[in-house]
Amino acid sequence: MNDGGEIQKNAESVEALQAVQEELKRLCAARKASPRKVTIDSLPETERPTQLPPLNKMLCDTVKMVAYRAETAMVALLRRHLKKEDDARALIRELFVSSADIEPNALANTLTIKIHRMASPAHDRAIAALLEELTLQDFPHPETGARMTFTLV
Repeated sequence: MNDGGEIQKNAESVEALQAVQEELKRLCAARKASPRKVTIDSLPETERPTQLPPLNKMLCDTVKMVAYRAETAMVALLRRHLKKEDDARALIRELFVSSADIEPNALANTLTIKIHRMASPAHDRAIAALLEELTLQDFPHPETGARMTFTLV
């Protein structure tokens, strides 16, 4: 009796496998029949990608350009203390995302920005020299006019 049940089970498995193979063939044919590229015009209006209006794009591009120029200027200052420009640019990016404390002093009309230490002593020395140069530039805060000082802690 076990042989009959086992034969029935195998027959059902073969039928299920054949059905799955037929489904696979049907799906492969449907995929081949579909276009490789979809044109924007063929998409519904709600699913089409949007572009920024020209003025918004110009503003966005201007902000990106100003940020890049500021980064490049800081790389030039840091380059005096590091051998490679790529290292300087990577360190500036690390500086931009590093932790810092901001301490205002209303009596002295200063704003002290304390940057937390970097990953290595060599980077600490380079950043400390950069911060010293920035402090010597005597930048005022744009809104309060307080003198900004930079330190590494």
